[in-house]
Amino acid sequence: MNEILEPGMIVRHPGAPEWGVGQVQSRIGDRITVNFTEAGKRVIDGRRVTLDIVATDAM
Repeated sequence: MNEILEPGMIVRHPGAPEWGVGQVQSRIGDRITVNFTEAGKRVIDGRRVTLDIVATDAM
């Protein structure tokens, strides 16, 4: 599922809801860089975590 992520998309980390929503900054292979509202910039290993896409009208 992470394969469809593109910069600008809004996501949530299913294992860290306290991070809030985040905007995808880049995806290079399995490395996904996301800027979360409550946790700042994080690099996610897409082999271990499938990020949840947030519908922009749900924000």
